[in-house]
Amino acid sequence: MTTLETFVVPASLDGDRVDRAVAFHTGWTRAETQTIIDAGGVLIDERVVVKSYRLHEGETVRITAAPTAVGHPVAESLTVDIEYVDDDVIVVHKPPGLVVHPGAGNDSGTLVNGLLEQFPEIADVGDPSRPGIVHRLDRETSGLLLVGRSQHGYESLVEQLSERSVERRYDALCWGRLASPRGVIDAPIGRSQARRTRMAIRDDGRDARTHYEVRSTWRDPGVSLLECVLETGRTHQIRVHLAAIGHSIVGDATYKGYRESVALKRPFLHARVIGFVHPVSGAELRFERAMPQDLVQVIQGLGEPDVAARSGYE
Repeated sequence: MTTLETFVVPASLDGDRVDRAVAFHTGWTRAETQTIIDAGGVLIDERVVVKSYRLHEGETVRITAAPTAVGHPVAESLTVDIEYVDDDVIVVHKPPGLVVHPGAGNDSGTLVNGLLEQFPEIADVGDPSRPGIVHRLDRETSGLLLVGRSQHGYESLVEQLSERSVERRYDALCWGRLASPRGVIDAPIGRSQARRTRMAIRDDGRDARTHYEVRSTWRDPGVSLLECVLETGRTHQIRVHLAAIGHSIVGDATYKGYRESVALKRPFLHARVIGFVHPVSGAELRFERAMPQDLVQVIQGLGEPDVAARSGYE
């Protein structure tokens, strides 16, 4: 692994966050630094850490990667399904297969490119490499997504997410029958050390909480439909949490959820509900979008759910 730079933590940085310290030391932006840390490009005494890690005097910081130059995305004529829009907020319905913003291997054809064509003013909102984007959905996850149309709208929505006051409900079909009809999965998530493109449960990861409630269960082929509510919003959170308790999402090949008996070629995960407080009016807004047709067809193909699930785990 190439070393670009190494420094020993001085007393003046004791207790400081690693992302802030590395940004100060290198001159990179905080966003650039956080991206590199998330990708495992910063080691503390040869350990991968999360960006909120607090440094200790005398630790050795080794930087093994540098920011990749990312140009500003350009407007493209792409169909964008708008659920709601006003001067400050856009609620988008993202279809499966669409990447949210440009990045490695996806320079164009993203949701952001389409949004810039329809709303060019968002180019100056938030991070210029992903303008307006408040949070993300995985490429193959469908559902509702928040976008800031004004800087004030963007900052308010980001703050609401940070305070965990945004309502986010997902439909998820997973393998097996859960032991309880409802529960909370509370386990920290960080980047997998074995495979950097995956996330995993890690003691040194970021706190993550997923609430779930079973809606229906089918004994054959052995699947359960859940409503999952995010308290936090970590990368791949629902997928990692359900896999960790032995109930991988149907169709999720990354986390051992693909099986021929229900041959869905993407994770059965849909962001059905988004609720938040309007940044200007203060009104409580809530939007809901039903499952797309590919997921509806899977449910229809399962037939009637078993009686025990419908009657509350009798």
